[in-house]
Amino acid sequence: MTLAVFFRQELLDNPYLTDLVLYLYSFALLILFAFGAHGFVMVYHYLKTRRREETLTMTGELPVVTVQLPLFNEYYVVERLIQSVCAIEYPKEKLEVQVLDDSTDETVDIVAALVRDYQLLGFDIKHIRRPNRSGYKAGALKAGLETARGEFIAIFDADFVPNKDFLQQTLPHFFLDPKIGLVQTRWEHLNSEYSLLTRTQAMALDGHFVMEQDVRNKVGYFINFNGTGGIWRKEAILDAGNWQSDTLTEDLDLSYRAQLKGWKFKYLNDVTSPAELPSEVNALKSQQFRWTKGAIETARKMLPEVWKAKIPLRIKIHSTFHLTNNIVFPFILLAGLLNVPLMFIKHRGGHEAYFALMSIFVVAFIGSFLFYLLSQKAVYPDWRRRLLLFPLFMAGSMGFAVNNSRAVFEGLFKKKSEFIRTPKYRIEGKADSWLEKKYLPAKLDWVVLVEILLAVYCFFGVISSLYYLEIAAVPFQLLYFLGFAFVSALSIKHAIEARKLRQHQQA
Repeated sequence: MTLAVFFRQELLDNPYLTDLVLYLYSFALLILFAFGAHGFVMVYHYLKTRRREETLTMTGELPVVTVQLPLFNEYYVVERLIQSVCAIEYPKEKLEVQVLDDSTDETVDIVAALVRDYQLLGFDIKHIRRPNRSGYKAGALKAGLETARGEFIAIFDADFVPNKDFLQQTLPHFFLDPKIGLVQTRWEHLNSEYSLLTRTQAMALDGHFVMEQDVRNKVGYFINFNGTGGIWRKEAILDAGNWQSDTLTEDLDLSYRAQLKGWKFKYLNDVTSPAELPSEVNALKSQQFRWTKGAIETARKMLPEVWKAKIPLRIKIHSTFHLTNNIVFPFILLAGLLNVPLMFIKHRGGHEAYFALMSIFVVAFIGSFLFYLLSQKAVYPDWRRRLLLFPLFMAGSMGFAVNNSRAVFEGLFKKKSEFIRTPKYRIEGKADSWLEKKYLPAKLDWVVLVEILLAVYCFFGVISSLYYLEIAAVPFQLLYFLGFAFVSALSIKHAIEARKLRQHQQA
């Protein structure tokens, strides 16, 4: 029995099944509308609080700063990282660099040589090795903190290239208020123009930093340390309970514990820390899975504490949106599945009032569009050109729904998984290539098969919508199809290329 026959004969002739589809679709859209409409709140506050930050300068005696560099098998980027950190303009006697190296490959030898060279130049740089990766990144940061001599702790992941004036731009803010525990900078993208994949990632991250982080900070909501490109007051880390590894997002976890303890955070939208975006889709999937699952784990851990805390109700409500926003992915997936039978129900008629009411939910997409429009306009002179990517960005969000929904359910049901770091290949310009490099993920899992099946299913929805002249359904069906097709095809393509490379290297 074909899908078309099933929907015409089984679905439409069964009023209970029809009602179930309508109720489920309404619930999915209600959840998506709630989070999408929250974009209007961000847009409102952004327009109300838009202003440039005042540039501050350090006065008095400079404090000791420790820069922590957590590493695991970063063969291609570790030299760039250490060189850029040691180029930061700050007195050598006041700067300590901890290379927290959990590597198991040649990265260890590269780090050892670099550390030795910089020590001869008078830098206080240490190569810190642990017997195992206990606690992963959180464990490494915690171990380094035990011997760190700095009053302030800056952290950079391996894919970052901090600017020379990073400490000059960030440190002065700590001396405005002794309760400031963190200063976070905006991520800048070294390779945003490399491919469609990196361009859409840049759009997503710009929305987070330019709109979410900046607005939340200015209006007094909780924000999060982004794991890198920021600097902590050491006392704040210790007072909040130190780094903990019971979630995959140790940065988000510590952020909430610190702010619930009364520490204030400062976000600097006009100060940037350049970084490399993942250029290979399976590595990006791994990163998105970790971020999504970790956020859900942190929500399970910290939301009870948020609601028990003596803080304003508006902060509790906003924190709930902040910590649970990844819950939308299963509902994006559900809406995509129900779009097809819904089109058959609409074509048959009899539910005109329902569909008229459902059209209101389109307003949420307008909120998302304005959200990203303003973030692009704030950062790029050519923002109009970049905004043409918005449909592709929306399709990509839908295409990642299977991968990220899996992460949501694993986080909700407490399934533990390994901290899988995102491989970096030193991709900065279009002439660079991640091919012929190690660390490439060559294994595909069942998620790709589901994405392929959903691409076929949504293509059937596009054809059916055109056949029945349900033109209003075509754009959403098309976005889902393009999203699942793009993500699954790119996953297979990149995995095949990685497998061929691995076979060639072993030959």
